[in-house]
Amino acid sequence: MSAEATNPATPGPATPSPKLSASLEQGVSPSHRRKGLPRIDLRRLGRAALLGPAGRDRLPDAIGHVVEAHRAHHPDAGLEPLRRAYVLAESSHRGQMRKSGEPYITHPLAVTLILAELGAETTTLTASLLHDTVEDTEVTLDQVREEFGDEVCYLVDGVTKLEKVDYGAAAEPETFRKMLVATGNDVRVMSIKLADRLHNMRTLGVMRPEKQARIAKVTRDVLIPLAERLGVQALKTELEDLVFAILHPEEYEHTRELIADNAAREDDPLAEIAEEVRTVLRDAGIQAEVLIRPRHFVSVHRVSRKRGPMRGADFGRLLVLVNEDADCYGVLGELHTCLTPVVSEFKDFIAVPKFNLYQSLHTAVARGDGEVAEVLIRTHQMHKVAEAGVIALGNPYAPPSEEQTDDDGERPFDGERADPTRPGWLSRLLDWQEGAPDPDTFWSTLREDLAQDREITVFRADGGSLGLPEGASCVDAAYAQYGEDAHACIGARVNGRLATLSTVLRDGDTVQLLMGQDPASEPSREWLEHAHTPAARIAIQRWMAAHPSPSGTETPEAPAATPRPAADVRASRPAANAVVDQPGASVRLAGCCTPVPPDEVTGFAVRGGVVTVHRVECAGVARMKSGGRAEVGVRWGDTTECRVTLVAESFGRPHLLADLTEAIALEGVAIVSATVEPPSQQRVRHTYTLQLPDAAHLPGLMRAMRNVPGVYDVSRAQHQAAAAQ
Repeated sequence: MSAEATNPATPGPATPSPKLSASLEQGVSPSHRRKGLPRIDLRRLGRAALLGPAGRDRLPDAIGHVVEAHRAHHPDAGLEPLRRAYVLAESSHRGQMRKSGEPYITHPLAVTLILAELGAETTTLTASLLHDTVEDTEVTLDQVREEFGDEVCYLVDGVTKLEKVDYGAAAEPETFRKMLVATGNDVRVMSIKLADRLHNMRTLGVMRPEKQARIAKVTRDVLIPLAERLGVQALKTELEDLVFAILHPEEYEHTRELIADNAAREDDPLAEIAEEVRTVLRDAGIQAEVLIRPRHFVSVHRVSRKRGPMRGADFGRLLVLVNEDADCYGVLGELHTCLTPVVSEFKDFIAVPKFNLYQSLHTAVARGDGEVAEVLIRTHQMHKVAEAGVIALGNPYAPPSEEQTDDDGERPFDGERADPTRPGWLSRLLDWQEGAPDPDTFWSTLREDLAQDREITVFRADGGSLGLPEGASCVDAAYAQYGEDAHACIGARVNGRLATLSTVLRDGDTVQLLMGQDPASEPSREWLEHAHTPAARIAIQRWMAAHPSPSGTETPEAPAATPRPAADVRASRPAANAVVDQPGASVRLAGCCTPVPPDEVTGFAVRGGVVTVHRVECAGVARMKSGGRAEVGVRWGDTTECRVTLVAESFGRPHLLADLTEAIALEGVAIVSATVEPPSQQRVRHTYTLQLPDAAHLPGLMRAMRNVPGVYDVSRAQHQAAAAQ
């Protein structure tokens, strides 16, 4: 079944202490939960589900909480589809149990309640109740379509997993590829998936630790960035905390203690500052609601790492809610006039919204004793969108109402920020995934793409614009604008001045791409070093894979015409102890998969009498076979010395690089080269090429690196498959 989970009442490592629940911003904020409505009891619902559906003249008791939450956002919503969906889901899942022993129907009920509390419309809730029926029961998509229509059928199909029997190890990446393509046509698909993953993460406690860690890593690398991009902060923050508890239990416990100690303080500086703000706004005649927003676990952890010892006001932020956009700026003016502003903290996301629809004014005010309170200022509607993102927009595909249209009867459109049905980042993702040659390349590239958490807008010479991730270069702009025709690009002008294609672009730059007229133009291998976007890298690598013969451009695995620096791993990579069945051939270990004994390996002949050796599971092997290249037999010789490339992923902290290199040295391993990428989302990626005296030392070396505080994963390097061609 798709939702292996445990009894929600069973405490697991990802469950925050009940004593702290009032202090935490977990999932839906308290302002979204209706006062007096008790939290859903999944045990009670399980017993209710076993009793079967109610009569056709009334709603089943088991979906009462869903109905109340739904009516709070959509008072006039029709409930008949929900009744019929529950009846079908309950009857089809009857007899199926979760790992906790609860009836399985409790899972789709909980997922649907999450979405209902965030304001999802009826079609989404109907599909949510049915989201596991096609995957786990005898119900077919045709039955869903006949009973509930094409929209519900599409949503259910979009979140239905591909069978491992048919896809094997590729089932998970191909399922996400299918789900993302479906999301490109209807963002509600991903809304259901996010709520589904949240409930499964909440109830992960009885699974084996290694399975908890695997699910948590996929959640961290894929689902949380997608929740951020769709603006669903309420789901994103709770998922972050649950992942944090599983992957970093010691740091989670330390953070929990920080929050508990602060909650036990007699004074509350944040509450005192909140009262000062209320007084200022009341005296100014501005009607506003001032709330205290406690930080969630990961936010507290990040602040403590950044600022050191925490002060009372660091454990939360003030949220000021007003009725109109103009009131936001009125509040800002009063706070900056009557209190001491921290000018460096001011950001205006109302005039310039984030790419995920987020709008708010950010500022901070300071007291004489040094306490600084961050303040968020937004309208009630902005707050709803900030919490629920695209879910708060209801059905974005429904015809616009009169108040949503302009004088010509058309829905206003202002580029990617105003179009939730196909935001720019999603369009780019869908474009490059079509060129991903295999599931491994797609999966690794997807994670890398989603790790880029900021966007910039650059303007073309013709007046159009391009949305690109932060750090993108002119190479990326060329492929974003021209696709594979960008192979002919010969240069660029940035803000009117000539620039190299490696120039990194900044938000607001104007870029004019200079295109050559020679139809035989080809990309340079060096472009790969400057390509930041998957679309650019995949296009360049695909061209190189299709043109392996000498043509003035060196393919990634071709011998260099001139000596390279000693730090270049490709040039200096030793043959180690690999022996090939081709007399006179020199041997090169492929950089894309860095094989070492006792890996099962195979080889392929390339130019210059060289045989490249790959691990048999390397994605490059399938590519070479499909290109008609014959395999060369390879075996490991007696020598055990080898070279390997390892990737260490960690949270950023002082002295981390020194600690990692010390751990490597203590294992008796020589460092050939090392690179550290710029931090992204408080995470740092280190790549080490290492010379081991014996391949048998590799597992112990990787354990020693993982034991360095702050390091959460160490893995063998797996570069883009095309790099091994």
